Amino acid sequence: MSRVQTAVVRALTSLGAEAARIVLHSSCVACGGELPCWRLLPRLASPKCRSCALPVSGADGVFLCVDCARDPLPLEWCDAWGAYRGSLERVLHALKFARHDFLADPLAALLHDTLIERGDVEFDAIVPVPMHRSKLRRRGYNQAELIARALAKRLGIRCELLLEKRVERGAQSKLARDGRRANVRGAFIASRRAKDRRILIIDDVCTTGETLRACADALVRESAAKLCAIAVAKAT
Repeated sequence: MSRVQTAVVRALTSLGAEAARIVLHSSCVACGGELPCWRLLPRLASPKCRSCALPVSGADGVFLCVDCARDPLPLEWCDAWGAYRGSLERVLHALKFARHDFLADPLAALLHDTLIERGDVEFDAIVPVPMHRSKLRRRGYNQAELIARALAKRLGIRCELLLEKRVERGAQSKLARDGRRANVRGAFIASRRAKDRRILIIDDVCTTGETLRACADALVRESAAKLCAIAVAKAT
């Protein structure tokens, strides 16, 4: 088979899969039923730490959690739509590991709702947490970038890749808080185009917030004017 014929077959296969996904009923990765099933996703409704989005029952107004009171992230605020558990964890895993990239836009819609509720959409750029180029080659896409681009389209703000991950270390998920901070310290560099700009950093999941801290530190070094962050889910 020639290269042209191979390319045509791949294109038709891709189109066929996409058509099937649109036309046929799909099994929801959250509940196993028919799509959509977003009502099952665990939303964070309680007050959240201004610095890392950790929810605390019974808290009133703007507050910091115990860890952030000692050492807050260099952000004006950090927020998250839902809790990283159950159905939302399954949805994010499907986007991240099973290439369910069609989930990026509805997840971006959740972030859009959160921003509207906060009343803060004054940004010059939407910036995803980057993936190291070797990992990006292996996976083929960055799930944070997919969400960021979908959100940027909804807000009418440019998605810009102003951050680069220059070193790749062990997975954050296997480390405790102190280990996470050391693991990403100095891992990111920011573009000079960040200077004097209002930037919203996007990630799929915020756990301890140390990746967001490292990203914000890099943008602070390039004199960003305003830094905020939002994730689809917060590990609680």
